[in-house]
Amino acid sequence: MPVLELLQRRIAIAQELQSVVKTMKVLAAASIHQYERAVESLIEYTRTIEMGLQIVLGSAVYQHHAIAAPPRKLPRNSHLGAIIFGSDQGMCGQFNEQIVRYAVTQIQHLSIDSSQLAVLAVGARVIPPLENAGVVSERNFAMPTSLAGITSMVQELLLHIEMWQSQMPIDKIALFYNKPRSNISYQPHALQLLPVDNKWLQDLQQKRWVGATLPTFTMDWSQLFSALIEQYLFICLYRALAESLASENASRLASMQASEKNIEEQLAQLHAQFQQERQTAITEEMLEIVSGFEALIRVG
Repeated sequence: MPVLELLQRRIAIAQELQSVVKTMKVLAAASIHQYERAVESLIEYTRTIEMGLQIVLGSAVYQHHAIAAPPRKLPRNSHLGAIIFGSDQGMCGQFNEQIVRYAVTQIQHLSIDSSQLAVLAVGARVIPPLENAGVVSERNFAMPTSLAGITSMVQELLLHIEMWQSQMPIDKIALFYNKPRSNISYQPHALQLLPVDNKWLQDLQQKRWVGATLPTFTMDWSQLFSALIEQYLFICLYRALAESLASENASRLASMQASEKNIEEQLAQLHAQFQQERQTAITEEMLEIVSGFEALIRVG
């Protein structure tokens, strides 16, 4: 194949890749904005749940129920349930590897062995790094691909957590996921889901109510408290999924920006090479014409 034709094909392929990368950048940026708005929407709902807990914890009925300080370390022979959030889709750099390294390090700090650990993996691509680290997931969930799928995934996770608590000696449940720092960066994050942070409950119990009248409730306080805690767990899991998805797209956006830069550099080189080859071909054609003309003159 002539050099010019080969270069034209390479330029066309690079331009097609550039178009695909630009499209993926737009989709990733739009997804980040969508998931960030979902997280922001939880702020007011979280405040409502906290206000409800504040009323329940501050009620006279609840005053004789002391809130104990949380232990610094898990008791001997205790068990940890870890939920690790990764991705189902690729092209997101070291997204899954980073959260696995972070989770494994945090779990090791708790000084528990594999027999005391139960793991749920959310996202197919987080499984190989877990296996490489010697961690076996007892069940794998598919990561939601849109906001519409987050609620159903939260419900599935809550059902499994309920099973853990009823059928297994799980003393603590922790979430490990990536949290956005900017549109193109993120950082690993850990959250203790259960037991609920007692200091947080104590702060709510002692917090002064802002308002002219103090709300009251008529239903059994334990039922109301349980219902509010269930909503709190729902919020934590929903936020973890939304922030993990936003981080995944931030990682993908960073990867696409790096790819776009590489493609632009490659295109610049190809265009320069094409122009050079074209100029060489034109020069050769001109020399052939001159040589032919000179030959005709000599013959004449």
